[in-house]
Amino acid sequence: SAMALLGIVAAVGLGVALGLLPRAPVNRFCTAPSNRTGFLCDDRVTCIPASWVCDRVSNCRNGEDEQEKLCGDLPHSLPGYLVFLCSNPRSWIYADQRCNGMNNCGDCSDESGSLASCPPCGWEWWSCIPVDYEYCSCIPRRLCRDGIQHCLGWSDEYVC
Repeated sequence: SAMALLGIVAAVGLGVALGLLPRAPVNRFCTAPSNRTGFLCDDRVTCIPASWVCDRVSNCRNGEDEQEKLCGDLPHSLPGYLVFLCSNPRSWIYADQRCNGMNNCGDCSDESGSLASCPPCGWEWWSCIPVDYEYCSCIPRRLCRDGIQHCLGWSDEYVC
């Protein structure tokens, strides 16, 4: 019986080595630069931002970020951690675009919606109700005192 068990273990090992038996899915979640949600390449070292996956540019050495099984039916073919679903059920963005200060969803649900749960404006941002729909509730401080109204109450020109 010991020989039979040894034979089974050897057969399973050979099957895994040859790729004949299914393997557990590879966890590719990682944290990309600037604390963004990322995708881990096959080399297990390179971590690319989520929005670089399926962008028609191979950012991983083996091109795994552009494979058909990953990019064939966007966003359904992507792992859930790479996707943020906007309030509009037909809209989605990459997870690393959530809470980046920009209105990527078109309705600000990626910046101020309950599912986004973004932190308050950081020191590089000014909080207001913007006129420019490119932003949601914060504008970059570089737009302060630039002679152009970005906040409804003009706080970006007089207070910021």
